[in-house]
Amino acid sequence: MGDKAYGSKAVRGELRHRRSQAVISRKGSPNIKGLGKLRYVVEQTFALLHQFKRLAVRRERRIELHGAFLSLACSLICWRRLTRVGS
Repeated sequence: MGDKAYGSKAVRGELRHRRSQAVISRKGSPNIKGLGKLRYVVEQTFALLHQFKRLAVRRERRIELHGAFLSLACSLICWRRLTRVGS
């Protein structure tokens, strides 16, 4: 998901190459209704992940380590939310 700034042919071509579907309004067209609600969830997730400084600035040279820290951070976020709701 992206805003109209990411609607260039190069970006869309790269998404097609990666077999991902773009949810981006084209320039000059009306906005997609409800897209803001979906983008809010994505932005909130990035904000939660950036609480972990090691993820905010990627220092690992190996992608496997970054993926492991990302999984650990997601697990911690879920754990905190589940324990807060259950209290």
